[in-house]
Amino acid sequence: QVQLVESGGGLVQPGGSLRLSCAASGLTLDYYGIGWFRQAPGKEREGVLCVTSDGSTYNADSVKGRFTISRDNAKNSVYLQMNSLEPEDTAVYYCAADGSSFCTLVDPSPYDYWGQGTQVTVSS
Repeated sequence: QVQLVESGGGLVQPGGSLRLSCAASGLTLDYYGIGWFRQAPGKEREGVLCVTSDGSTYNADSVKGRFTISRDNAKNSVYLQMNSLEPEDTAVYYCAADGSSFCTLVDPSPYDYWGQGTQVTVSS
C-alpha cells in the first residue's frame, strides 16, 4: 500500500520558518517527481515547488527565494523548507508523487499519489 505522509505543519508568526516532511512507504521516491502543493480556504490548489527524479527543481514566483525543496533518498523522504513565512502562505500543504519522474506546478492531475495534507498557519 502506497502512502505519503506529511508532517511539520503548525502555527508560526510572520517571518518565521517551518520545515515540512513528506515520508513515503510502498514506493521509492528516488524514481518519482515530487510536488508540494497548497490549498487555502476558498482557493484552488496551487503548485509551490517540485523536484524531478534527477534533481531539477521548479518553484512558484510567490515563494521564490523563501522556500526550498530537498530529497533524502536514504530516508525515502522529501522536505519543504519554508522561510520568511507570510500570512498569505497559510494553507493546507500536500506532497504528491508523479511516476513519470517529471514534475509540474501548473496541473495536479499527473500526480499518482497524494498525502493527506498538513496545515500551515502564519499569524501573529
